[in-house]
Amino acid sequence: MEKKKAAVPLVCHGHSRPVVDLFYSPVTPDGYFLISASKDSNPMLRNGETGDWIGTFEGHKGAVWSCCLDTNALRAASGSADFSAKVWDALTGDELHSFEHKHIVRACAFSKDTHLLLTGGMEKILRVYDLNRPDAAPKELAKSPASIRTVAWLHNDQTILSSCTDTGGVRLWDVRSEKIVQTLETKAPVTSAEVSPDGRFITTADGSSVKFWDANTFGLVKSYDMSFTVESASLEPKSGSKFIAGGEDMWVHVFDFVTGEEITCNKGHHGPVHCVRFAPGGESYASGSEDGTIRIWQLSPANTEAEEAADANGKPKAGVEEVTCKIEGFHIAKEEKKTEE
Repeated sequence: MEKKKAAVPLVCHGHSRPVVDLFYSPVTPDGYFLISASKDSNPMLRNGETGDWIGTFEGHKGAVWSCCLDTNALRAASGSADFSAKVWDALTGDELHSFEHKHIVRACAFSKDTHLLLTGGMEKILRVYDLNRPDAAPKELAKSPASIRTVAWLHNDQTILSSCTDTGGVRLWDVRSEKIVQTLETKAPVTSAEVSPDGRFITTADGSSVKFWDANTFGLVKSYDMSFTVESASLEPKSGSKFIAGGEDMWVHVFDFVTGEEITCNKGHHGPVHCVRFAPGGESYASGSEDGTIRIWQLSPANTEAEEAADANGKPKAGVEEVTCKIEGFHIAKEEKKTEE
């Protein structure tokens, strides 16, 4: 059997604490972007293709648990242990809005039309902020059974998805009626929930398994038990033929969607993998870890020669060390003592 060449990822340094969330923007006229959330309180924006650092959003005073970009990658949002969710100008790094909460904010998501921001956290309340009227009181959906871990929009912003920190299941809320219309049952808490860009699938990770649900009928399409404790999973967005998963074993696994068989396993992180996400084109994917690094992996190099040629041209190594040295962004991180929780 021919020995496989180990994958060489782009390694993105910069965070001083664990990376706990990653989010790719859709493809924009300026390319696509990757934002990361970290316990170091400083969300970072990068070129999604090269991993090169663009800037750091400064202002949170506690761990940042969640981050996202709007559809056009013009604004960013972050949810933090400092009891706030902030909206940022993704071009300048300036803080646009700060929405105060009464407890830790664990999750945030922009609506597809970019006008609304959804937040959830330890308060067990889903809040929807109108970004056209930021001073107005948010709409509140207050019947979550437990602290909120993940949130997402689907059905053209008509439905909200949420999962909880300490109870199983994914809840689907009708935005108009503000009621739970469906619960996707899982035995353990869902730590990662992703709606595919085409709106067809919901991908969940619940510690022991990765599940795929029909986003329209809410039926279970596939369920695969993992041999490791899985924290995050993502479905390849173009063909849907593969999915990735990461967790406590520090590895990033690639699986066949149809059979559930493992295709490859990427080693390199030095701590548990907290988040994995596919790039919008499906050609690469990113992983964030307890070790404070982000690694960007190519899905499948055409062949070993092509991979070596890219290596010789400096592609896989581009930005590996220089990411931390780049200063032509909108901010340079300041070192300050900040609370984690």
